[in-house]
Amino acid sequence: MREIWELFATFFRIGICTFGGGYAMLPMLEREIVNKNKWATMEELLDYFAIGQCTPGIIAVNTATFVGYKRRGVSGGIVATLGIVAPSLVIITMIAMLLSNFMDNQIVMHAFAGIRIAVCAMIAKSVVKLASTSVRKWWQIVLAVAAFALAALVKINTIYIVLGTIACGVAYYFAHGKKRGNGV
Repeated sequence: MREIWELFATFFRIGICTFGGGYAMLPMLEREIVNKNKWATMEELLDYFAIGQCTPGIIAVNTATFVGYKRRGVSGGIVATLGIVAPSLVIITMIAMLLSNFMDNQIVMHAFAGIRIAVCAMIAKSVVKLASTSVRKWWQIVLAVAAFALAALVKINTIYIVLGTIACGVAYYFAHGKKRGNGV
């Protein structure tokens, strides 16, 4: 029972003290999991972290689940997961309770309108940066424009767009890439 409590407390501390997502959490995970408690080696932690990136969900939650499961099986995985999410759950609930009292306030409404504009600008910057590094060939430009048009104008489910672009990329490789040996 003591180790169950230690799993919860450790991941609660990690969850409450780390801001900025999974990558920002890695040094604290190393200190707590590898150095202090010796629940995993650094290689194991990096493996958990890599698997956490490849599986659906939040990296930190997935990593906590893997570490907890390694230590105490299913109950350890559940407790470690609860420990890592509890701080966020409490903080978000408190903010939601406080915010609901001010949502009708004109200043708050305008502040959120400003936040939405900033978020749109950040997303647009990310799209431009991603496109400038990923969309360079004529067929990639055509595919990107077609995917955007389907998503924005036709309102087709994005999973079909992703599957379609995968199929087009593979088809292009077999039609043109095998001849050159690199495919792009």
